[in-house]
Amino acid sequence: MSDPRRLRLRDLLERPGLLIAPGAYDGLSARLIEQAGFEVVYMTGSGAANSLLGQPDLGLTTMTEMVYQAARLCAATTLPVVADADTGYGGLLNVRRTIQEYERAGVAALHLEDQLFPKRCGHFEGKSIIPMDEMVAKIRAAVDARTDPNLAIIARTDARAIAGLEAALERAHAYQEAGADMLFVEAPQTVDEMRMIGRSFRVPLVANMVEGGRTPLLPATELEALGFKLVLHASALLRAATKAVQDMLQYLRATGSTLGADERMISFQERNRITDLAGLQAWERRIMMNDDPSTGSG
Repeated sequence: MSDPRRLRLRDLLERPGLLIAPGAYDGLSARLIEQAGFEVVYMTGSGAANSLLGQPDLGLTTMTEMVYQAARLCAATTLPVVADADTGYGGLLNVRRTIQEYERAGVAALHLEDQLFPKRCGHFEGKSIIPMDEMVAKIRAAVDARTDPNLAIIARTDARAIAGLEAALERAHAYQEAGADMLFVEAPQTVDEMRMIGRSFRVPLVANMVEGGRTPLLPATELEALGFKLVLHASALLRAATKAVQDMLQYLRATGSTLGADERMISFQERNRITDLAGLQAWERRIMMNDDPSTGSG
């Protein structure tokens, strides 16, 4: 039986309109994305490296760390989670296990990239890519390894920065033929390049909006007109949160207190509302009282 969140994502991908997926870097940010009214959560790999390790996205997170991150996000939200699975963390057998573990974690989709391990952020310098045939085999392995056919496999190519756009398009076509459900041509550098990507494929396309990165930042209406379906805002929330934390630390350092800083923070009550303190306490009381709501007792 297919996971309902995977079915939900498939349905969203078939409907008209652009899907915007903010990047979650922990369970709380995933919950906030849902409460803000978005329909999809993106598990950002750079956000995982930054938040879990305090390190840049240079391939330092392991498969088990990323799977655990995916599981925490899936547990914190009812929305479909699209997850970064880096390179698949090795050869074909590693890709097979990666798909199995991410599927068990509950993700609705994941993307695999054609970088040479250790990978790095698609908007960093110094990337290398594996041969196209090797990545084609990885996509075939990923498709074969899933037990739920509705788990969406997204093939990402980082070839634009290394071999140019034509090579990236050639690779993306090969990955589509290998069975990828969606394509992610990372880091196009102009609007014309984005337009060419949008005209080149018949499967849903992913765009990655990274403030300060290589790809032009465009409004949702223009991205949709260019042919993209899923737009990732991978780092926006973490960077905004980091700025807020820095500001609060500076205030605390300067004044020695949080007095007068109420406007810099959500309230105690709001934090409890966001994390559903009342709901969890009500559940705990019901269990302790042996009150079965289906029978109307109590």
